[in-house]
Amino acid sequence: MKTKNSYVPSRFNALSHTDDNGVVLFNSYNGAIAHFSDEEKETVINSLKRTGTDSLENEIQKDLYNNGFLVSSDVDEKRRAQFLHQSLHRTDIMHLVLLPTEACNFRCTYCYETFERGKMDRKIINGLKAFVQEKKANLSTLHISWFGGEPLVSLDVIEELSNHFLSIAKENNIQYSCDLVTNGYLLTKDVFQRLLSWNINQFMITIDGIGEVHDNRRPLLGGGNTFGKIIDNLIAIKDVPDSFNITIRTNFDESNLQEASKLTEVLKEHFADDRRFGIMYRPVGKWGGKNDDDIPVCSRTMSNKKIWELTDEAIAQGLSMSPMVADSLMPSASVCYAAKPHSLVVGSDGQLYKCTLSFDEEFNKVGKIHEDGSLDLDYDKIASWVTSGEETDTVCQSCFYRPACQGNHCPLYRIRTGERPCPYEKRNIKKVLNLIWKNSL
Repeated sequence: MKTKNSYVPSRFNALSHTDDNGVVLFNSYNGAIAHFSDEEKETVINSLKRTGTDSLENEIQKDLYNNGFLVSSDVDEKRRAQFLHQSLHRTDIMHLVLLPTEACNFRCTYCYETFERGKMDRKIINGLKAFVQEKKANLSTLHISWFGGEPLVSLDVIEELSNHFLSIAKENNIQYSCDLVTNGYLLTKDVFQRLLSWNINQFMITIDGIGEVHDNRRPLLGGGNTFGKIIDNLIAIKDVPDSFNITIRTNFDESNLQEASKLTEVLKEHFADDRRFGIMYRPVGKWGGKNDDDIPVCSRTMSNKKIWELTDEAIAQGLSMSPMVADSLMPSASVCYAAKPHSLVVGSDGQLYKCTLSFDEEFNKVGKIHEDGSLDLDYDKIASWVTSGEETDTVCQSCFYRPACQGNHCPLYRIRTGERPCPYEKRNIKKVLNLIWKNSL
């Protein structure tokens, strides 16, 4: 028989009030997000008082318990979080970030890459095939992220490797998924449909403003406008009936912030009626490129504010928020790939990294892949990426957001600064939950 106060609020809850006088609840351990109306709100808030409740007396309290917002008082939630963290070390999951080329057809003003290496070497293509072939018997899940440079410059490499991976996945009942980051210039309707046929159906494309604003920030190599071509490609892609997600990302600093509303108007005109297209805003940082000293980056406070102000404005205009925002709140979903033991970045020359933001730093060069599929790995370097979060940070251990990011949202930031890398979503969780509710209407 349950003792008094045997149901208590989870330590991983967050609550936000909504514009309809209701509340949204979020639990980072199980990823539950639930909206309660104005009429239900008082019962919800009373049920979640720190003192707890001795019994589940109504349907609302039962819902709170079934969704993990209330837990039995004998549950050790810290141990639950520790167990979740250990699940990152599963050996049946693999994530590869592949650079089919490190060349690019753009020269964005804030880019940090040097473009010294071009198309993926034949030996590395063979090595990747052999590596996945060797690992197949133990894999349940394989996720490929296509990155660059501009990956579509080497579409033939994507095609060859995709067909090989798809064949292995099908023969061995491996769950296979992909995403691709592209500037969008070469993403014609025909290319897009080919990518879909290779199971690549999640995309991120950056547009920094309309017309000259975008063109000045993200010009072609050698000069030339890019905005019109990207928009035309996206409009053509709308006619494709298949299921996919395209995140239209806007990188902002002080020089283009005032133009964001104009871009929202253009995107609204073309994509407000298609929820496969979602928006996301992120601040430009000094990421190590040659132009770092000239970039008018926003302050941390301004960045945190503008990300969600711009998102709110876009949702109000009828655009969808990128599913990447809500997805990042799920258990382990805010843990950076670089902090996951089963994740590697493979350069076009076979150099192995943990992170795509620091290609030239020695602590990020963790090994090599050879033509026979064998890997040379520096496990001491890898350990510095995967064990720097909640294992050692007591503040992260006690945080409500711990199951989502596990103190490792950005291990590079922690390595470089020694500071805690909290996600934008966690810093503004009340605003984010309200936006997720708005986006669902």
